Amino acid sequence: MTDTTTDIVLTAPRNRWWAWGLAAVGLLTLAAIGVASLLPSGIVSSKENQRTGETAPTPYALTPASADPVNDRIVFGDLPDDVERFDTANDFVFVTVTAPNQSVLSWFAGRGEPAVDFLTEEDKFGARTPSQRREFNLQMMRTAEQEAQYVALSTLGFDVEITPGDVIVQDVLCKVPSDDGGECDEWFPSDEQIDPADRILEADGVTLESVDDLSSVLAEREPGDTIDLVIERPGEGQETVTVELSASPDDPERTIVGFVPFDTRAIQLPFQVDIETGDIGGPSAGLAFTLAMIDELSPGSLTGDQDVAVTGTIDLNGEVGAIGGLAQKVSAVHQNGVRVFLVPASQSELDDPVERQRLEDAGRGEVKIIPVATLDEALAALVDLGGDTLVPIS
Repeated sequence: MTDTTTDIVLTAPRNRWWAWGLAAVGLLTLAAIGVASLLPSGIVSSKENQRTGETAPTPYALTPASADPVNDRIVFGDLPDDVERFDTANDFVFVTVTAPNQSVLSWFAGRGEPAVDFLTEEDKFGARTPSQRREFNLQMMRTAEQEAQYVALSTLGFDVEITPGDVIVQDVLCKVPSDDGGECDEWFPSDEQIDPADRILEADGVTLESVDDLSSVLAEREPGDTIDLVIERPGEGQETVTVELSASPDDPERTIVGFVPFDTRAIQLPFQVDIETGDIGGPSAGLAFTLAMIDELSPGSLTGDQDVAVTGTIDLNGEVGAIGGLAQKVSAVHQNGVRVFLVPASQSELDDPVERQRLEDAGRGEVKIIPVATLDEALAALVDLGGDTLVPIS
């Protein structure tokens, strides 16, 4: 017998260096992604500050947040025997946005997205101090809740009383608007002494209990006169400032300080109604609050057989006001499966073809955007969508 032996020779795989190269590239890519996720977006992203004209980094981004039912947030106390609360088949949905910190990685991923707006520090926080922001946001939310309660109950036919409130500065007036896209070329002289969220306690020695009290004091003054105001500034306490008065831009015969006041009038309701505002940081849910309250206290269903998303402020006259972050809110509505969105007719985006297309893109063409200017228009739009016509119950 012949013994045949086969020798097996092991040789190194050819081109092994390619494998090592690919592994190195993979590791470097993962490392780059990791670093990009840690670095702030402000090092690669910036835009012009409209107020100063200077370029500033954008470490934040306005993005879609949530779309949640409003009806669950309406809380009633003990209702009178002749007032009934009705079950609602569907919900009104309010929409929120958020502005988190952004990394280089999220900036890269978010570029060109219709529902992402990169923000500077001032875009997000404004020029106010933290104390001013807290007071400002609190007052805005308090105003939105009370205005919604007043409009809803008075629309239903209930008697609702209004009492005067404190004089609180919402915004200082701009005297000469900027022509180049900036915030303002010239402010009224009062801008030097008063800030948003200031509470004006006295004017010329007169204690102020309402804006009407301030108007009475100013009626005896002329533009160019000065007046002493006792103000209470959030986080700083009381101080006395001397302010130069101005002529109203709408009526040269009328003397003004030069600011827009909050509507702080208090609403006296015929029964207890509360709105759990929770993490809602502004007045943009005012119209949604109003419609939800009306729906809860009237027979039938305003929404028909579908949920309806709503955004927009509401004032005591039932007029719907513009809000910020509309593209982000359209995206949030779409992501939450709602297909109808009532928005303020005064939104500038609706008149701009480019911005209007951006809204369509944010909703992936699947969200029906319905502009409304007043509560009555909103109610009419709901009827067109299949909802019931509101019949006042009182």
